[in-house]
Amino acid sequence: MRAQFLKPAILVSIYLGLSPWSSAALAQNADASDLYKRGLAATCANCHGTDGKGVVEGGMPLINNLTSEQMLTQLKAFKSGAREGTIMPQLAKGYSDEQLETIANQLGKK
Repeated sequence: MRAQFLKPAILVSIYLGLSPWSSAALAQNADASDLYKRGLAATCANCHGTDGKGVVEGGMPLINNLTSEQMLTQLKAFKSGAREGTIMPQLAKGYSDEQLETIANQLGKK
C-alpha cells in the first residue's frame, strides 16, 4: 500500500523540481520569438534606415508614418505585383504572409 502513495509523491516532487526550468524555457522561447520578430524588421533598415525615414531622393520612401495595417497592405501589394517597384517586389516575394505581417506589426505605428 505504501508504494501506491510513493509514486504520486515522486511525480509531484519531480514536477515541482522541474517547474522553474520550464518557466525559464518559456521565457527563453519568448525572448527568441521577440528576437526573431525584431530581426525580420531589421532587414528593412538597410534601405529605409533605422528610423524609417529612408532616402526619399534615392527612391527609398518614408515608412515611419505608416500604421501596421497600411504597411502590411503595401507589402502584400509588392508581393502580389499589384504595386511596382525596383527592389521591393523581389524582397516581398521572399517572405511568407506571416513574416510580412510580423514586419508590419514591428514597424508600423500602433
